[in-house]
Amino acid sequence: MERRSPEPYPATTDVLGLADAVRRNVALVVEGKDDVVLTAVTVLFAGGHLLVEDVPGVGKTVLAKALARSVDATMRRIQFTPDLLPSDITGVNVYDQGKGDFTFRPGAVFANIVIGDEINRASPKTQSALLEAMEEHQVSMDGRTMPLPRPFMVVATQNPVEMDGTFPLPEAQRDRFMAQISMGYPSARAELDMLLHHGEKDPLDTLRPVASADDVEHAIDAIASLHTSDALRQYVVDLVAATRSHPSLRLGASPRSSLQLLRAARAHAAIAGRDHALPEDVAAMAPAVLSHRVLMNRAQRDETPADVVRHLVETVAVPSASR
Repeated sequence: MERRSPEPYPATTDVLGLADAVRRNVALVVEGKDDVVLTAVTVLFAGGHLLVEDVPGVGKTVLAKALARSVDATMRRIQFTPDLLPSDITGVNVYDQGKGDFTFRPGAVFANIVIGDEINRASPKTQSALLEAMEEHQVSMDGRTMPLPRPFMVVATQNPVEMDGTFPLPEAQRDRFMAQISMGYPSARAELDMLLHHGEKDPLDTLRPVASADDVEHAIDAIASLHTSDALRQYVVDLVAATRSHPSLRLGASPRSSLQLLRAARAHAAIAGRDHALPEDVAAMAPAVLSHRVLMNRAQRDETPADVVRHLVETVAVPSASR
Protein backbone atom coordinates (compact mmCIF):
# COMPACT_ATOMS: atom_id res chain seq x y z
CA MET A 1 0.00 0.00 0.00
CA GLU A 2 1.37 3.37 -1.00
CA ARG A 3 1.78 6.14 1.54
CA ARG A 4 -1.31 8.30 1.72
CA SER A 5 -1.26 11.95 0.75
CA PRO A 6 -0.08 14.34 3.46
CA GLU A 7 -2.58 15.49 6.04
CA PRO A 8 -2.39 18.51 8.36
CA TYR A 9 -0.60 17.32 11.48
CA PRO A 10 -0.45 18.98 14.89
CA ALA A 11 2.01 21.85 15.03
CA THR A 12 4.18 20.13 17.61
CA THR A 13 7.55 18.45 17.60
CA ASP A 14 7.54 17.15 21.17
CA VAL A 15 6.94 13.49 21.91
CA LEU A 16 4.21 14.26 24.42
CA GLY A 17 2.09 16.18 21.91
CA LEU A 18 2.71 13.67 19.15
CA ALA A 19 1.87 10.64 21.27
CA ASP A 20 -1.19 12.33 22.74
CA ALA A 21 -2.50 13.08 19.25
CA VAL A 22 -2.07 9.44 18.20
CA ARG A 23 -3.61 8.15 21.42
CA ARG A 24 -6.67 10.40 21.12
CA ASN A 25 -7.11 9.39 17.49
CA VAL A 26 -7.04 5.66 18.26
CA ALA A 27 -9.46 6.21 21.16
CA LEU A 28 -12.03 7.54 18.68
CA VAL A 29 -12.39 3.97 17.46
CA VAL A 30 -11.33 1.86 20.45
CA GLU A 31 -13.66 3.14 23.16
CA GLY A 32 -13.32 2.48 26.88
CA LYS A 33 -9.85 0.90 26.59
CA ASP A 34 -7.55 3.77 27.58
CA ASP A 35 -4.92 1.50 29.20
CA VAL A 36 -4.78 -0.77 26.15
CA VAL A 37 -4.46 2.18 23.79
CA LEU A 38 -1.73 3.74 25.93
CA THR A 39 0.28 0.51 25.90
CA ALA A 40 -0.06 0.17 22.12
CA VAL A 41 1.06 3.76 21.54
CA THR A 42 3.95 3.30 24.00
CA VAL A 43 5.18 0.26 22.06
CA LEU A 44 4.96 2.23 18.80
CA PHE A 45 7.10 5.05 20.19
CA ALA A 46 9.50 2.60 21.80
CA GLY A 47 10.19 1.07 18.39
CA GLY A 48 8.86 -2.33 19.40
CA HIS A 49 6.35 -4.90 18.17
CA LEU A 50 2.98 -5.71 19.72
CA LEU A 51 1.14 -9.02 20.19
CA VAL A 52 -2.61 -8.75 20.85
CA GLU A 53 -4.10 -11.97 22.19
CA ASP A 54 -7.78 -12.34 22.99
CA VAL A 55 -11.04 -14.00 22.01
CA PRO A 56 -12.78 -13.13 18.72
CA GLY A 57 -14.78 -9.95 18.32
CA VAL A 58 -13.27 -7.77 21.05
CA GLY A 59 -11.44 -5.38 18.72
CA LYS A 60 -7.93 -6.78 18.22
CA THR A 61 -7.78 -5.98 14.51
CA VAL A 62 -9.61 -2.69 14.99
CA LEU A 63 -6.93 -1.57 17.45
CA ALA A 64 -4.17 -2.53 15.02
CA LYS A 65 -5.85 -0.77 12.08
CA ALA A 66 -6.61 2.36 14.11
CA LEU A 67 -2.98 2.59 15.22
CA ALA A 68 -1.76 2.13 11.65
CA ARG A 69 -4.19 4.68 10.19
CA SER A 70 -3.20 7.27 12.79
CA VAL A 71 0.24 7.50 11.18
CA ASP A 72 0.68 8.68 7.59
CA ALA A 73 2.81 5.70 6.63
CA THR A 74 2.73 2.57 4.50
CA MET A 75 0.57 -0.18 5.95
CA ARG A 76 0.05 -3.81 4.96
CA ARG A 77 -2.31 -6.38 6.43
CA ILE A 78 -1.56 -10.09 6.29
CA GLN A 79 -4.25 -12.68 6.97
CA PHE A 80 -2.29 -15.66 8.25
CA THR A 81 -3.56 -19.01 6.96
CA PRO A 82 -2.01 -22.49 6.80
CA ASP A 83 -1.23 -22.10 3.08
CA LEU A 84 0.59 -18.78 3.47
CA LEU A 85 4.20 -19.05 2.23
CA PRO A 86 7.33 -17.36 3.60
CA SER A 87 7.77 -15.63 0.23
CA ASP A 88 4.34 -14.01 0.70
CA ILE A 89 5.85 -12.33 3.74
CA THR A 90 9.36 -11.44 2.60
CA GLY A 91 9.04 -11.28 -1.20
CA VAL A 92 10.36 -13.30 -4.11
CA ASN A 93 12.78 -12.98 -7.03
CA VAL A 94 10.92 -13.14 -10.35
CA TYR A 95 12.63 -13.61 -13.72
CA ASP A 96 12.10 -10.60 -16.00
CA GLN A 97 12.35 -11.75 -19.61
CA GLY A 98 12.71 -8.19 -20.88
CA LYS A 99 15.73 -7.49 -18.68
CA GLY A 100 17.06 -11.03 -18.81
CA ASP A 101 17.55 -10.96 -15.05
CA PHE A 102 15.72 -11.56 -11.79
CA THR A 103 13.72 -8.75 -10.20
CA PHE A 104 12.84 -8.68 -6.52
CA ARG A 105 9.16 -8.23 -5.73
CA PRO A 106 8.82 -7.07 -2.12
CA GLY A 107 6.48 -8.99 0.15
CA ALA A 108 3.97 -7.69 2.64
CA VAL A 109 6.62 -7.05 5.28
CA PHE A 110 7.94 -4.03 3.35
CA ALA A 111 5.77 -1.44 5.09
CA ASN A 112 6.04 0.84 8.10
CA ILE A 113 3.25 -0.90 9.99
CA VAL A 114 2.42 -4.54 9.31
CA ILE A 115 -0.76 -6.06 10.73
CA GLY A 116 -0.59 -9.83 11.07
CA ASP A 117 -4.05 -11.27 11.73
CA GLU A 118 -4.19 -14.63 13.54
CA ILE A 119 -0.46 -15.25 13.34
CA ASN A 120 -0.84 -18.65 14.99
CA ARG A 121 -2.73 -20.03 11.96
CA ALA A 122 0.34 -19.98 9.71
CA SER A 123 3.00 -22.69 9.65
CA PRO A 124 6.12 -22.28 11.83
CA LYS A 125 8.22 -21.68 8.72
CA THR A 126 6.03 -18.76 7.66
CA GLN A 127 5.92 -17.40 11.21
CA SER A 128 9.71 -17.48 11.30
CA ALA A 129 9.94 -15.45 8.09
CA LEU A 130 8.04 -12.60 9.75
CA LEU A 131 9.78 -12.89 13.09
CA GLU A 132 13.23 -12.83 11.48
CA ALA A 133 12.34 -9.58 9.75
CA MET A 134 11.08 -8.21 13.07
CA GLU A 135 14.38 -8.92 14.77
CA GLU A 136 16.77 -7.89 12.00
CA HIS A 137 14.69 -5.11 10.37
CA GLN A 138 15.84 -6.46 7.04
CA VAL A 139 15.23 -9.25 4.54
CA SER A 140 18.03 -11.35 3.05
CA MET A 141 17.52 -13.24 -0.18
CA ASP A 142 19.95 -14.73 -2.69
CA GLY A 143 22.92 -12.89 -1.22
CA ARG A 144 21.14 -9.52 -1.11
CA THR A 145 20.16 -7.70 2.06
CA MET A 146 17.26 -5.27 1.80
CA PRO A 147 16.46 -2.98 4.76
CA LEU A 148 12.87 -2.54 5.84
CA PRO A 149 11.24 0.90 6.02
CA ARG A 150 11.64 2.98 9.15
CA PRO A 151 9.79 3.10 11.42
CA PHE A 152 8.86 -0.56 11.33
CA MET A 153 6.27 -2.12 13.62
CA VAL A 154 4.45 -5.44 13.56
CA VAL A 155 1.09 -5.68 15.29
CA ALA A 156 0.10 -9.36 15.40
CA THR A 157 -3.12 -10.84 16.72
CA GLN A 158 -3.99 -14.34 17.81
CA ASN A 159 -6.97 -16.15 19.25
CA PRO A 160 -6.12 -18.29 22.30
CA VAL A 161 -9.43 -20.19 22.27
CA GLU A 162 -9.77 -21.90 18.90
CA MET A 163 -6.49 -23.82 18.83
CA ASP A 164 -7.46 -26.60 16.39
CA GLY A 165 -5.25 -26.44 13.31
CA THR A 166 -3.07 -23.68 14.72
CA PHE A 167 0.66 -23.39 15.40
CA PRO A 168 1.15 -21.57 18.73
CA LEU A 169 4.15 -19.28 18.83
CA PRO A 170 7.12 -20.87 20.65
CA GLU A 171 8.54 -18.96 23.59
CA ALA A 172 11.60 -17.91 21.58
CA GLN A 173 9.36 -16.27 18.99
CA ARG A 174 7.03 -14.64 21.51
CA ASP A 175 10.15 -13.06 22.96
CA ARG A 176 10.47 -10.96 19.78
CA PHE A 177 7.40 -8.96 20.73
CA MET A 178 8.07 -6.07 23.08
CA ALA A 179 4.66 -6.38 24.71
CA GLN A 180 1.55 -8.50 24.74
CA ILE A 181 -1.88 -7.13 25.62
CA SER A 182 -5.43 -8.41 25.84
CA MET A 183 -8.41 -6.30 24.89
CA GLY A 184 -10.94 -7.77 27.31
CA TYR A 185 -14.67 -7.28 27.02
CA PRO A 186 -15.88 -3.67 27.04
CA SER A 187 -17.86 -2.23 29.89
CA ALA A 188 -21.63 -2.04 29.46
CA ARG A 189 -21.39 1.71 28.92
CA ALA A 190 -18.62 1.39 26.31
CA GLU A 191 -20.55 -1.32 24.47
CA LEU A 192 -23.66 0.86 24.47
CA ASP A 193 -21.63 3.77 23.05
CA MET A 194 -20.28 1.43 20.40
CA LEU A 195 -23.81 0.51 19.30
CA LEU A 196 -24.74 4.18 19.20
CA HIS A 197 -21.73 5.50 17.28
CA HIS A 198 -20.60 2.52 15.23
CA GLY A 199 -23.91 0.97 14.29
CA GLU A 200 -24.38 2.82 11.01
CA LYS A 201 -20.82 3.10 9.69
CA ASP A 202 -17.32 1.87 10.37
CA PRO A 203 -15.43 4.63 12.24
CA LEU A 204 -12.19 3.41 10.68
CA ASP A 205 -13.42 4.76 7.36
CA THR A 206 -13.28 8.33 8.66
CA LEU A 207 -10.10 8.02 10.71
CA ARG A 208 -7.34 10.29 9.43
CA PRO A 209 -3.59 10.28 10.20
CA VAL A 210 -2.40 12.71 12.86
CA ALA A 211 1.34 12.06 12.59
CA SER A 212 3.82 11.34 9.83
CA ALA A 213 6.20 8.40 9.64
CA ASP A 214 9.14 10.81 9.97
CA ASP A 215 7.59 12.29 13.13
CA VAL A 216 7.36 8.86 14.70
CA GLU A 217 10.89 7.90 13.64
CA HIS A 218 12.33 11.10 15.12
CA ALA A 219 10.40 10.47 18.33
CA ILE A 220 11.77 6.90 18.54
CA ASP A 221 15.32 8.21 18.14
CA ALA A 222 14.76 10.89 20.80
CA ILE A 223 13.27 8.41 23.26
CA ALA A 224 16.21 6.02 22.81
CA SER A 225 18.48 8.61 24.43
CA LEU A 226 16.13 9.46 27.32
CA HIS A 227 18.02 9.55 30.63
CA THR A 228 17.96 6.47 32.87
CA SER A 229 19.99 6.32 36.07
CA ASP A 230 22.29 3.48 37.10
CA ALA A 231 19.90 2.67 39.95
CA LEU A 232 16.93 2.47 37.58
CA ARG A 233 18.76 0.07 35.29
CA GLN A 234 19.62 -2.01 38.37
CA TYR A 235 15.92 -2.07 39.24
CA VAL A 236 15.11 -3.43 35.78
CA VAL A 237 17.75 -6.15 36.18
CA ASP A 238 16.50 -7.05 39.68
CA LEU A 239 12.89 -7.25 38.51
CA VAL A 240 13.70 -9.48 35.53
CA ALA A 241 16.03 -11.65 37.60
CA ALA A 242 13.26 -12.19 40.17
CA THR A 243 11.18 -13.99 37.51
CA ARG A 244 13.92 -16.61 37.18
CA SER A 245 13.69 -17.71 40.82
CA HIS A 246 9.96 -17.33 41.47
CA PRO A 247 8.47 -20.65 42.65
CA SER A 248 5.40 -20.30 40.41
CA LEU A 249 7.48 -20.00 37.23
CA ARG A 250 9.39 -22.72 35.42
CA LEU A 251 10.86 -20.28 32.91
CA GLY A 252 11.89 -16.74 33.76
CA ALA A 253 12.32 -13.74 31.51
CA SER A 254 15.31 -13.52 29.17
CA PRO A 255 18.03 -10.84 29.08
CA ARG A 256 16.25 -9.46 26.00
CA SER A 257 13.38 -8.74 28.37
CA SER A 258 15.55 -6.32 30.31
CA LEU A 259 16.38 -4.36 27.18
CA GLN A 260 12.75 -4.31 26.06
CA LEU A 261 11.50 -3.25 29.48
CA LEU A 262 13.98 -0.37 29.66
CA ARG A 263 13.01 0.82 26.17
CA ALA A 264 9.32 0.63 27.05
CA ALA A 265 9.90 2.52 30.31
CA ARG A 266 11.69 5.28 28.40
CA ALA A 267 8.77 5.63 25.99
CA HIS A 268 6.27 5.61 28.86
CA ALA A 269 8.20 8.44 30.54
CA ALA A 270 8.41 10.49 27.33
CA ILE A 271 4.68 10.12 26.70
CA ALA A 272 4.13 11.39 30.24
CA GLY A 273 6.16 14.48 29.34
CA ARG A 274 9.32 13.68 31.31
CA ASP A 275 12.93 13.71 30.16
CA HIS A 276 13.92 10.85 32.46
CA ALA A 277 12.46 7.46 33.37
CA LEU A 278 11.24 6.59 36.86
CA PRO A 279 10.52 3.27 38.61
CA GLU A 280 6.83 4.02 38.05
CA ASP A 281 7.45 3.76 34.29
CA VAL A 282 9.09 0.36 34.73
CA ALA A 283 6.27 -0.85 36.98
CA ALA A 284 3.61 0.38 34.55
CA MET A 285 5.09 -1.50 31.57
CA ALA A 286 6.34 -4.64 33.35
CA PRO A 287 3.15 -6.75 33.07
CA ALA A 288 2.79 -6.14 29.32
CA VAL A 289 6.51 -6.63 28.63
CA LEU A 290 7.28 -9.62 30.87
CA SER A 291 4.10 -11.72 31.16
CA HIS A 292 4.34 -13.39 27.74
CA ARG A 293 8.02 -14.18 28.31
CA VAL A 294 7.57 -16.43 31.36
CA LEU A 295 6.03 -19.89 31.77
CA MET A 296 3.98 -21.01 34.74
CA ASN A 297 4.60 -24.28 36.54
CA ARG A 298 2.14 -26.85 35.26
CA ALA A 299 0.72 -27.41 38.74
CA GLN A 300 0.05 -23.70 39.18
CA ARG A 301 -3.57 -23.01 38.27
CA ASP A 302 -4.72 -20.25 40.59
CA GLU A 303 -2.65 -17.39 39.12
CA THR A 304 -1.51 -16.09 35.75
CA PRO A 305 1.86 -14.82 34.52
CA ALA A 306 0.53 -11.26 34.81
CA ASP A 307 -0.40 -11.94 38.45
CA VAL A 308 3.17 -13.08 39.16
CA VAL A 309 4.71 -10.05 37.46
CA ARG A 310 2.44 -7.66 39.35
CA HIS A 311 3.38 -9.39 42.61
CA LEU A 312 7.08 -8.97 41.79
CA VAL A 313 6.53 -5.29 41.01
CA GLU A 314 5.07 -4.91 44.51
CA THR A 315 7.84 -6.86 46.27
CA VAL A 316 11.12 -6.13 44.46
CA ALA A 317 12.84 -3.22 46.19
CA VAL A 318 12.98 0.06 44.28
CA PRO A 319 16.41 1.72 44.48
CA SER A 320 15.90 5.09 46.17
CA ALA A 321 18.64 6.73 44.08
CA SER A 322 16.58 6.18 40.90
CA ARG A 323 14.14 8.81 42.05
